[in-house]
Amino acid sequence: MTLPGADRSAPATSATAPAAPASGGTRGPGSLGPVGLVLAGGLSVQFGGALAVMLIPRAGALGVVTLRLAVAALVLLVICRPRLRGHSRTDWGTVLAFGVTMAAMNGLFYQSVARIPLGPAVTLEVLGPLALSVLASRRAVNLVWAGLALCGVFLLGGGGGFGGLDPLGVAFALSAGAMWALYIVFSARTGRRFPQADGLALAMGVAAVLFLPLGILESGTRLLAPETVALGAAVAVLSSVLPYTLELLALRRLPASTFAVLMSLEPAIAATAGFLILDQALSAGESLAIALVIGASMGAVRTQVGRGEAGVSG
Repeated sequence: MTLPGADRSAPATSATAPAAPASGGTRGPGSLGPVGLVLAGGLSVQFGGALAVMLIPRAGALGVVTLRLAVAALVLLVICRPRLRGHSRTDWGTVLAFGVTMAAMNGLFYQSVARIPLGPAVTLEVLGPLALSVLASRRAVNLVWAGLALCGVFLLGGGGGFGGLDPLGVAFALSAGAMWALYIVFSARTGRRFPQADGLALAMGVAAVLFLPLGILESGTRLLAPETVALGAAVAVLSSVLPYTLELLALRRLPASTFAVLMSLEPAIAATAGFLILDQALSAGESLAIALVIGASMGAVRTQVGRGEAGVSG
């Protein structure tokens, strides 16, 4: 299965993308190479998350989510111009569920990073997709990856009890991870029912509408301040629009299995962004914890990929 990055807006991809021939002399985003595009997308997401943390004191966590979803929805709806007619009630139900899940995932994640550092928050959040991968595989070896991830969580909590982290922030991060796992499920279903990124654009619109009252309730007129709107738009571009575009380009030439492994590096990217932008230094134990979760995620993905390849060859 594919493990999308934290705070993602791109639909999950289940098929392996065929490699495209190199186009000599062509410049542009694709000239980075598919791996470079994925890493650039990951950097964009996590540095966008760091910028959002800086914006939270100005607009509140719910206000930041509102701005991010509203701007991203506007951009995607304008670009995709999805067709509204000709869809079944099941199609609309899927989009609605996808939008609700997306809103919950983002809201819970930003409540988390308002209380705990970005690196540990993303590490805890990634446990949701990791659990989904382990459960979907049903292979004994995945118990090893689950145990490795639990060791990482134990270390992240300072040896137990999460003494070094705000318990509410931890709870929000773990809840965001559960929503992330559901996000993957509904993202795949939406992708099967709607062409291109139409379903994503519609679901993003649903999420933005759902969050608007919460943002207004928490932040009120602060959401209309020019600086706040500008920073919120930057967060939307960095966390949604730009990474989605880069990953879409990458997946045309990159196997989905490789893409999933690269996504497992996001906790490390988040920790780097937190250190460089927010001065959130990690202890040796927290660094080891993040490394264990990354290793568990990579192992689970590679196990699932190996199973799929064995099934094809058999």
